[in-house]
Amino acid sequence: MNSPTTADHKIVLITGASSGIGAATARRLAADGHHVVLGARRVDRLEALVAELRAAGGRAEHRELDVTDLDSVRAFVDAAHERHGRIDVLVNNAGVMPLSRIDALRVDDWNLMIDVNLRGTLHGIAAVLPYLRGQGGGHVVNVASVSAYRVDPTAAVYCATKFAVRALSEGLRQESRDIRVTVVSPGYTESELADQGGDPEVRAAVRAASQELAIPASAVADAIGYAIAQPANVDVNELVVRPTAQG
Repeated sequence: MNSPTTADHKIVLITGASSGIGAATARRLAADGHHVVLGARRVDRLEALVAELRAAGGRAEHRELDVTDLDSVRAFVDAAHERHGRIDVLVNNAGVMPLSRIDALRVDDWNLMIDVNLRGTLHGIAAVLPYLRGQGGGHVVNVASVSAYRVDPTAAVYCATKFAVRALSEGLRQESRDIRVTVVSPGYTESELADQGGDPEVRAAVRAASQELAIPASAVADAIGYAIAQPANVDVNELVVRPTAQG
């Protein structure tokens, strides 16, 4: 573990922390000396990750979290603030990607992506923003995607949610003078996104592409760690992190 000064230690909340980019970010930030508060629905995975981080000398805790439920998000944020007296960073990472063509009319999948990817990000902001305003500073990191910059067949609704996350982040940035806002947009990354529903043929194609191209989740975690580590007057607004070979 690194040993930054006490002033460098931050209370960092991470959603979707049970796997993929969320878990990798927890490992990176705990190694940097921050106290990570991990939220996700799969509590057993969170318990194992917290035990791993503590065994390595890190500071970590967890709480069950459903980002589609505003009350759940508020309880997650409120508990962290009550315990630590402040919140320095929120990493809005939870996301799903059940892809299909629009004419497949998989409306339940559309609504799931809207609820998790967009509404979940809004819920995180709604829960944490009063605390950040009240303490005169803080940092919101929203994990979007390269799909926030381009639209591909079978990904229209997913792209729409990620375009929205990017727009929302820019709006929050423009409205803020004491809160930093960062959008981190990964390309193909080792995660469980390709295993979560959608059209089976599309899912198989995405999984094959991921196996060929994907960068480790730690690469995205490093980008998040970089943005968080900047001085308070430096706001890294957007980071796109993708495999060199990705078109």
